Amino acid sequence: MSEITFSCMLVEETESKAFTRKITTRSVDDLPEGDLLVRVQYSSLNYKDALSASGNKGVSRKFPHTPGIDAAGEVVRCGDGVFEEGEKVLVTGYDLGMNTPGGFGQYIRIPSSWAVRLPPGLTLREAMALGTAGFTAALCILGLEKGGVRPGDGEVIVTGATGGVGSVAVSILAQAGYNVTAVTGKPEAEEYLGSLGAKNVVDRAAVLEGSDRPMMKEHWAGAVDVVGGDTLAALIKATRYGGVVTCCGLVGSPDLSMSVFPFILRGVSLIGIDSVQVPMEPRKKVWERLAGEWKPDHLESTVTEVGLEELDGKINDILAGKVTGRTVVRLWE
Repeated sequence: MSEITFSCMLVEETESKAFTRKITTRSVDDLPEGDLLVRVQYSSLNYKDALSASGNKGVSRKFPHTPGIDAAGEVVRCGDGVFEEGEKVLVTGYDLGMNTPGGFGQYIRIPSSWAVRLPPGLTLREAMALGTAGFTAALCILGLEKGGVRPGDGEVIVTGATGGVGSVAVSILAQAGYNVTAVTGKPEAEEYLGSLGAKNVVDRAAVLEGSDRPMMKEHWAGAVDVVGGDTLAALIKATRYGGVVTCCGLVGSPDLSMSVFPFILRGVSLIGIDSVQVPMEPRKKVWERLAGEWKPDHLESTVTEVGLEELDGKINDILAGKVTGRTVVRLWE
């Protein structure tokens, strides 16, 4: 194994506490100990990856570091016998790409308990077109289902709809028969969101109208929110009796300032969504649904594919809010 070298993105901290990133060559010997060695074919770019690649200590504390919270590839070696050589696997969450070298490298070495066998119905590339964003979107929709929100119950609203989680959520919900309203700050994205199945597209400022009141007019049967802060509060205040709001992001703010009136007067449920530490059995079941009934018909239309050498510019774009849909990272030319 010591002879295996590979390309990766490496983020380094300078003496002046600045951070640089470059594509370089490393050895498998540089990887941490772990039962499972995977030759990565594809990864994907998430907002968390961009934070890690920028030196955000809230995401990654150890540098030099290779980001990439998603990876899909073939097993090279499995020390505990859980997987066989050549099996296709996908990895999302846990510590991958945070403080464990991640999918922006051609090899990863991890505990075998982090990996999911690629379910029938998905290719490695499709798995990364979904990635953590698609997995998170599916968990949000599962939360709506468990909360009793059904397709005929009324409008379901999705914030940050042009992003990774939002794009997949709109597509899955529309395929399942829900009446989807997509929220975006990009007027030019209306056609794109319509192609994913959104029946209505609204500006994010419209969601906040009247949100200074303790409660707003009942409107939404359910909501998928990736923004947090005032947007999340507005969604809760405008959710119908017995409705469900799922929250998986805080790009707007981690704070939630509002009264408890919607919860105790309308029975609204707020469900927090974590995609990192989901236990393996429910994790597998969600991926099976993503490979089957929840596999987005328009998945390819949401994807931009880049190689490692093109990744730096895309990291800057996602931090600036300029990325629409999903970015798949190709590890081998």
